[in-house]
Amino acid sequence: MTHYISLESVSLTGSWLTIGVFDGIHRGHQEIIRQLTAGAHASGAPAVLLTFSPHPAKVLAGREIPCLTTPEERAEILSHLGVDGVITMQFTRELAERSAEDFMAELKTRLGLRKLLIGYDFALGRGRAGNFQRLSEIGRELDYDVQAIEAVRLSEDVISSTLIRQTIADGAVSLSAAKLGRYYSVQGPVVPGDGRGRTIGIHTANVDTPAGKALPANGVYATWAWVEGQKYPAVTNVGLRPTFTGGEAIPRVEAHLLDYSGDLYGKMLKLEFVERLRGEQKFPSVEALVAQIRSDSEQARGMLR
Repeated sequence: MTHYISLESVSLTGSWLTIGVFDGIHRGHQEIIRQLTAGAHASGAPAVLLTFSPHPAKVLAGREIPCLTTPEERAEILSHLGVDGVITMQFTRELAERSAEDFMAELKTRLGLRKLLIGYDFALGRGRAGNFQRLSEIGRELDYDVQAIEAVRLSEDVISSTLIRQTIADGAVSLSAAKLGRYYSVQGPVVPGDGRGRTIGIHTANVDTPAGKALPANGVYATWAWVEGQKYPAVTNVGLRPTFTGGEAIPRVEAHLLDYSGDLYGKMLKLEFVERLRGEQKFPSVEALVAQIRSDSEQARGMLR
């Protein structure tokens, strides 16, 4: 798979394309991608996905939208779903002001666009004028077909990135996993902390997560920890560590790997959130905290088993 960081560097012919933010690559997104790749490959055509960074709401409304996936994470997930090319365009006000006709004409030129697959509520261009009807009209002029994909539901709810962000913010990571089709994860390098874990006999890895990445609600979670291609059961705390500080403003992500021995500093660590064990607590003593961590570890080990 090729990851393009601008449209200007792309030159393809006969492409099948889908367009959207695709934050999280959830089960609704996956259905679009499944139909895209199946149809494109059956026709001997490249399957291409065009996405944007930062989130349009940040540019247009100044809203901070915690991301479920960074552009790099999105590209990695898509590489396993059969997509041949991912284009990550920088979203700007200038791009938002382009007409649907102008933007689609450029895509036709650069991708040799033959078919466009879009979500049921998709629209692009100035004033979101490029809805299914208008894109179909433009397609007849430029010689490409348009297909709209119906929403995917879990129970009665339409699966959406917005709802998944809320379930993560609530700590409902098992529900998030059902909507994503995989465990929600964060990853980053292991960086030095204050060394307190060593003093209490429980080693933890402090993960430097990307700025703007959505974090689960403060609390303790059963997680899978991936390091150097190997998976380990772990207990992960997201929060402000009230037993020791009580004054931190930004949550930390600290993982205690249950069956790992070795130095993690500087290594990339990926944490998959399986289930929330409890909320974050302030303990009356270090001994009480250690006893709870050991209890959490046993509970997590049982869940992950």
